[in-house]
Amino acid sequence: MLMPKRTKYRKQQKGRNRGKAQRGNSLSFGTFGLKCMELGRINSRQIEASRVAISRAMSRTGKIWIMVFPDKPLTSRPVGVRMGKGKGSVDEWVMNLKPGRILFEITGVSDAVAVRALNLAAQKLPFKTKVVSVESENELYWVIRKRC
Repeated sequence: MLMPKRTKYRKQQKGRNRGKAQRGNSLSFGTFGLKCMELGRINSRQIEASRVAISRAMSRTGKIWIMVFPDKPLTSRPVGVRMGKGKGSVDEWVMNLKPGRILFEITGVSDAVAVRALNLAAQKLPFKTKVVSVESENELYWVIRKRC
């Protein structure tokens, strides 16, 4: 799982997640990408599940870039523990996402394979996404709805 090697402080506050992505909102390396369309959090397990889905759908050809990294610790208390006694231990590592952020980029495969691979990856994520390409970064190929 992805997590930082070391941090200055073990625990952070959750903070607020507002606005649109100011950076990381356009394709940098690949020809196709998966773009986040709403506010949310992505954890290291979801990133790994999406990466595996992409690499299997592409038959391990082409190149994949992971454009997100979970560097924010989320803490939780065990179930059945009473209130008080301080902040809980680090439970998972997440990254806050804003609409417009590119999550994954791929290149080296045909258009149909790329769209299929990124749609499979989008099914592993808890927010709406869309597949974008270099030619039409704002054109919508396929919108994945949240599963309820």
